Amino acid sequence: MNFNIRGENLEITPALRDYVEKKVGKLDKYFESPLKSDVNVKMSVLNNNQKVEITIPMVKLLLRAEEKHSDMYAAIDLVIEKLERQIRKHKTKVNKKFRQDDSLKYMFKNELEPLQEEVKVAVEDEDEFEIVRTKRFDLKPMDAEEAVLQMDMLGHNFFVFSNAISGSTNVVYKRKDGRYGLIEPEA
Repeated sequence: MNFNIRGENLEITPALRDYVEKKVGKLDKYFESPLKSDVNVKMSVLNNNQKVEITIPMVKLLLRAEEKHSDMYAAIDLVIEKLERQIRKHKTKVNKKFRQDDSLKYMFKNELEPLQEEVKVAVEDEDEFEIVRTKRFDLKPMDAEEAVLQMDMLGHNFFVFSNAISGSTNVVYKRKDGRYGLIEPEA
């Protein structure tokens, strides 16, 4: 693994770097061969909150987790626990997919969690919109079921992907009723 560890409002000490490398290195036990991908770690401090974000992009999978805590080492432990849960969840779902003849969309029905929070956006002035963050990423070719799997593993409400069949850019999203939706462009 190639580690890219950076800090915001924080100096990355050799002890912190060793701790992160040791903890992330334990994720190798979940894979048949050692991970050869980059591991992007961002640690930041704001007031009393220590925040850790870890992203591990792989060929057909993106592992990402973030956690806040008052202690940086505890935040690292919590992030590693989240990543381990994502890996176990992914392995279970992939194994079920290959054991069943039906598509994945029927498998998710009993495992849905109700929405815990609704994101509320307050727009004070309708004429002015402020973009506060821009993200860029590669669109991986995949089918809609795999995109839903990725979305659930990341804990997001939507996921943008390149449709492996049509080649167009699609979006899967989680609806308020707990089911999934797919947005496709018209031909």
